[in-house]
Amino acid sequence: MENVVVKESRISGKGVFSARSFKKDEEILDIDDSHVVADPSTLTKEQYEFELDYLANGKIVVMQAPERYINHSCNPNLYVKTVNGIRKVFAMRDIPKGEELVFDYSINGYNDGTFNCHCGSENCRGIYQGNFFNLPKYLQKKYLPYLDDWFREQFKEMIESMCCSE
Repeated sequence: MENVVVKESRISGKGVFSARSFKKDEEILDIDDSHVVADPSTLTKEQYEFELDYLANGKIVVMQAPERYINHSCNPNLYVKTVNGIRKVFAMRDIPKGEELVFDYSINGYNDGTFNCHCGSENCRGIYQGNFFNLPKYLQKKYLPYLDDWFREQFKEMIESMCCSE
């Protein structure tokens, strides 16, 4: 965790902030996917709402600190890629020390979840949309390079259809 610090966020509750500057595509941290949910009925309401990550082939994990505190933003500075079986967080652009680290949760997302977005970015969509394929087409195209391999494989036909339309 020497690369990041968890503290209060203007977006929502706690957030994750850079403890140093990062260059575009530089690795920031590894995600701990070891807390696999075997029986979803044992989860609390809070875990369902704030602590789960849905991965390939229906795998569900309980997110751990610090990644569980990475907030959503419509102007993300992070993306996730799986490298040798480990999900890693990378800088989407150069990030100065002290900046809040944020994902667009819609990248690699395929769910019906929505919530009011309070990211405060210039291009805030107002409503978070959990399904990548329901994003505006220009965002889908912008985010294509940031899709994880498992997502590309699982939704190959939909991505190819999206790329060939228009």
